[in-house]
Amino acid sequence: MLQCSNAYIQKGYLAGSRTMTTERWEAPKQIETRSTPGRGMAIGRGLIGLCPMCGKGKMFQGFLRVASACRICAAPLGRAPADDAPPYFTILIVAHIIVPLAFMVDRSMTPPMWVMMTVFPLLTVVMALALLRPIKGATVGLMLALNMLNPGESPAS
Repeated sequence: MLQCSNAYIQKGYLAGSRTMTTERWEAPKQIETRSTPGRGMAIGRGLIGLCPMCGKGKMFQGFLRVASACRICAAPLGRAPADDAPPYFTILIVAHIIVPLAFMVDRSMTPPMWVMMTVFPLLTVVMALALLRPIKGATVGLMLALNMLNPGESPAS
């Protein structure tokens, strides 16, 4: 059994297969960029769906699909592994708004149960869908600013 574990480690299944790069991405020389933006600027640009590096290119190809690279500055947007962070932060924010709001409405107005069961699930879905894309953009922006990129080619995300 120990030999099996060592074989997995040697082939890269357990160790080193999903390591982050340590090289800083730099824009090509022919593209004019002032400097690498700070964390706050990268997060802000990501929130509005723009490339965190140049602020001009679009980050998304669809609703949540991140472009593999920026068309303006060639920043490797698809190499930033957002994974589970955006849904986690979305649930965290929506739940901290909806749950207290539901308690306050129930205690202050005492609406019928069918009203509560209609309004709050609908409000939850709308808020989650409205926040998911900006939060994913901000997460990708932060990962690019911190240089947390997957090695190699950009994965489809």
